[in-house]
Amino acid sequence: MDLQTVRSQAKDKLKGYCRVCPVCDGRACAGEVPGMGGTGTGISFRNNLTALASYSLNMRTLHGVSNPSTETELFGTKLSSPIMGAPMTGTPYNMGGAISEREFIGMIVSGSVQAGTLGWTGDGADPAMYTSGLEAIAQEKGRGIPIIKPREQKVIIDCIRRAEEAGALALGVDIDGAGLVTMALKGQPVGPKTKEEIQELVAATKLPFILKGIMTVDEAIMAVEAGVSAIVVSNHGGRILDFTPGAASVLPAIADAVKGKVTILADGGVRTGVDVLKLLALGADGVLVGRPLVVGAFGGGAAGVKLLLDKMTAELKQAMILTGCQNIKDIDSRVIYQA
Repeated sequence: MDLQTVRSQAKDKLKGYCRVCPVCDGRACAGEVPGMGGTGTGISFRNNLTALASYSLNMRTLHGVSNPSTETELFGTKLSSPIMGAPMTGTPYNMGGAISEREFIGMIVSGSVQAGTLGWTGDGADPAMYTSGLEAIAQEKGRGIPIIKPREQKVIIDCIRRAEEAGALALGVDIDGAGLVTMALKGQPVGPKTKEEIQELVAATKLPFILKGIMTVDEAIMAVEAGVSAIVVSNHGGRILDFTPGAASVLPAIADAVKGKVTILADGGVRTGVDVLKLLALGADGVLVGRPLVVGAFGGGAAGVKLLLDKMTAELKQAMILTGCQNIKDIDSRVIYQA
């Protein structure tokens, strides 16, 4: 299996929903939500990519780094790479339904595990979405992280119990899903949460609790105060609120405020291992990848997901050589060029 074959097969299966563009920048699919695009003008989607592109790297070659390690650890679990599969759902209305929800998330989780890392799973208006993710995680002996929509507290706690039963490594809520219209239309309201409500959810489980969708310093600090184990700096792939900045734009300030107090993860616009290097240098401890893995899954199943993750990890390793970073912890602000 090669990348060209994966892309060709994915383009056929995703026809009408994703064009598998040479550069996945959200221009062709702007406003296609449901679908694979960004909300409204698509600027939030594109801002994720332009924010990453705005950073240049310091190339260093006078050092002894020739075989760097991309290994890292998350919640006590060793990973071959800091790159993980992001939580994604909605194959019928976002991706065309050529493969089922269960098949898709199984490919994401299994492909991620085969690559030595983790696959995250999502939640949605159809109960089968969350259930499918838990089944995929259980099949991989708990090597996955389910993310729950910001539903009513009792419903979230029930979802937490089910995640615990599936043996999940950790779990969380994507608070950036607070404005999802599709959930409300299906009679499953979602919305913002107070700090006290997050504290209640953190206290409801012994598993590490993650809050996904943090985009400001004040809310990062509130998340830490609420006792979460990790945050994900994310604008929900540009699919929730138009005209938000890219994750890479807000990450440095958030890292300055809470680095060392909480695990910081980030997603949005990640297309290469060099993008991963940038997010790590800007303060992230790990990175989630979304849309590229949709192409991997639809074009090559779990093997296609593994192919894409392996490719990004190889690119990350090469970039580490050329910036003088022996391991993931060596990647810091020195990597970023400052004019």
